[in-house]
Amino acid sequence: MGRLYAIADLHLSWDLNRQELAKLDYCPDDSLILAGDLGEKAEHLELAFEVATKRFKKVYWVPGNHELYSIASGDDDNPTPRGVKKYEECVEIARRYGVLTPEDEFAVHESEGDPVLICLLFTLYDYTFAPPPHDKSPEKALAWAEEVGTVATDEILLHADPYDHKVAWGLARQAISRQRLEEAKKKHPDLPLVLVNHWPLRRDLIYIPLAPRFEIWCGSVKTEAWHREFGAKVVVTGHLHVPRTDWRDGCRFEEVSLGYPRQWQGPRDNGLDINTLMREIWPGESERKGEVPLEDSTRPRWRRNG
Repeated sequence: MGRLYAIADLHLSWDLNRQELAKLDYCPDDSLILAGDLGEKAEHLELAFEVATKRFKKVYWVPGNHELYSIASGDDDNPTPRGVKKYEECVEIARRYGVLTPEDEFAVHESEGDPVLICLLFTLYDYTFAPPPHDKSPEKALAWAEEVGTVATDEILLHADPYDHKVAWGLARQAISRQRLEEAKKKHPDLPLVLVNHWPLRRDLIYIPLAPRFEIWCGSVKTEAWHREFGAKVVVTGHLHVPRTDWRDGCRFEEVSLGYPRQWQGPRDNGLDINTLMREIWPGESERKGEVPLEDSTRPRWRRNG
């Protein structure tokens, strides 16, 4: 039985990243997690799913902020869907290819290691990843970020329709994800979980040195203990474009993004490609070697070079 791999932030609007996707090895016994930000358009998702499903036994997907962007099509008779409808369009595309989404039942992954339950989540964010007192409201958080000129494209292209604000949509998605996790633990009490979400579940694992205040668009404080509460073995996220491995409470946290071409120029120069930059999630190198740390990691393991 095969292994479980993950990669995020393929950003297929970039030609070089599309070329890289075509280099995916054929791994008919393995499964692949696509942890969000495949691109902004339906054609980007279709390309990713077309390639991945031909290479891997099973493919899982969660949305990132870029999939939720509503970009004007110039066709007044067929307006671009916004908010929940844009997300639902993405889910329908995934289902045409047999790709599992956060709207499907959590799947048991059988591999060369112990079986695990793959929990596909969609939590969005609620602007609470800001320091006090800026975390008291989205307006205060946004003002804090704007002090240094940081404004996410989300504020222009990511809409929450029919919700009146992205915070309301984020809180609704967090509630749905929590309920599904609670139900999963009742149904599979002995199975360890792999939590998959595009946005980081913990603020202390966010490192964006060029735009540190971008963290307000990176998640919610409400998810910070989910790995412990639900007995997760691994948490898979993307979004930051800073691949790294961390350990908290015996749980391995993997940031698995590829990023924009300029951000992984170094790995390309060193002869690495998408196959060496994908991350093995389960059973995982540490688990196979029996090297699971007994204490939380004080320093991340940076993985820009694989």
